[in-house]
Amino acid sequence: MLPHDLCSKLQNAFRARHLHVPVEHTTTNLGILSILLRNGFITNITRGTVDEPDPVAFHSARDTERRIWATLKYRDDRPVLNHMEVVSKPSKRVFMETSELRAISTGRRAQFVRPLRLGEIAIVKTNFKEHEWLEAREALRLNVSGEVICRAR
Repeated sequence: MLPHDLCSKLQNAFRARHLHVPVEHTTTNLGILSILLRNGFITNITRGTVDEPDPVAFHSARDTERRIWATLKYRDDRPVLNHMEVVSKPSKRVFMETSELRAISTGRRAQFVRPLRLGEIAIVKTNFKEHEWLEAREALRLNVSGEVICRAR
């Protein structure tokens, strides 16, 4: 499962003013959604089935029917997450060292990636099991480099 599917599903759900959106249950989706939750872009994530967010039914469901349900966040009837785009694509993967992550986090361009704006985050996948999915600023604090997967604002 590629992250571009998650990005487009979340963006389309916000534009359609949905309250909940189900996405496939993968570690990639769970990692990205947990970062969006920690940074306040979504309200809640829970496991469930294709039909409903139900953690009890999740355990008895088949793998193909398992979903992660994200509760979307709105403020003054406007979505908190305005835009989400993929940075690293299968045809062109974007790996950044800590110096390049520092550059995009502090307002400078690195490689072909534009700097992060105010209120924007970049999601980084690292090679460390205990810190596999991080936000760019968290990766800087831990002095960890990795692949920049997507950005959200």
